Amino acid sequence: MSVYLIRRLLQASMVVFFMSAIVFSGIYIIGDPVDLLVSNEASPEELARATKALGLNKPFHEQYFVFLKNALRGDLGRSFVFGVSAVTLIIERMPATLELAVVGMIMALVIGIPLGMYAGLKPHKLSSRGIMAGSIFGFSLPHFWQGMMMILIFSVMLGWLPSSGRGDTVTVFGIQWSFLTWDGLRHILLPALNMALFKMSLIIRLTRAGVREAMLQDYVKFARAKGVSGMRIIWVHVFKNILIPIITVSGLEFGHMVAFAVVTETVFSWPGMGRLIIQSIEMLDRPVVVAYLMITVLFIIIVNLVVDVLYSIVDPRVRLQNLKG
Repeated sequence: MSVYLIRRLLQASMVVFFMSAIVFSGIYIIGDPVDLLVSNEASPEELARATKALGLNKPFHEQYFVFLKNALRGDLGRSFVFGVSAVTLIIERMPATLELAVVGMIMALVIGIPLGMYAGLKPHKLSSRGIMAGSIFGFSLPHFWQGMMMILIFSVMLGWLPSSGRGDTVTVFGIQWSFLTWDGLRHILLPALNMALFKMSLIIRLTRAGVREAMLQDYVKFARAKGVSGMRIIWVHVFKNILIPIITVSGLEFGHMVAFAVVTETVFSWPGMGRLIIQSIEMLDRPVVVAYLMITVLFIIIVNLVVDVLYSIVDPRVRLQNLKG
């Protein structure tokens, strides 16, 4: 266990290092933030002072080494626009994005697994074929178009749900949560469903394939021969054996939901990290962009590690020492 964790931590450190170099290089060549932050009427002396104050007067390699030195102390820089720590700015927005991703993933699992199991157990029924045909739309439709159609139907035409914002929130342990209030829950349903549709389709098809394969295995045939009830076969023998691929995909997709919530948060004006990164890119706010991507990479690495640990809990035959890095 300890050897596995050490190996994963070393791999994570290398990934974060190379990612920081790529991101810092990319944001460096995009443009000069001073051109956006300082008035067009500013004198050359004022431009020079602003450039020096932001630390942009140094060569690229010196800026990067300063960034690395500060990053080792947990300081990823101060926002050029807001004038506060970039990490603090992102952490303030993180609960909103995490809340949206968690609710979306719960929707995908709660709806996707039962539908996938039904389609796998009764593959020739018309309803099962309808489920599989419907899952194609989840893969095909762009997120921004789905979101706009949801707003048009459920907010504009029917007036059932609000189209933007986070609604009322409740502070728990110093963090604001919207799903704990009725108004906040109404606000989160549409954006969470928009994020969940693709994942739901993926889980439906993955679950169906796993069920179809498991039903043909010898252990299911032996269980039937011994007179085991159908429900026990489904939930003990079949469901437990299809959990590992579901856990794998769900863990990876949850990381992607957090990292790529930009479109959904923009369409529904959800005040999370996604909207922050769009604003930061528009203003060339380098520290916020780099800090966001670094935190996102670390989050995905942590999620992958948690998924590996869950392997050994779900299936005792799987040991962490045997898992590939």
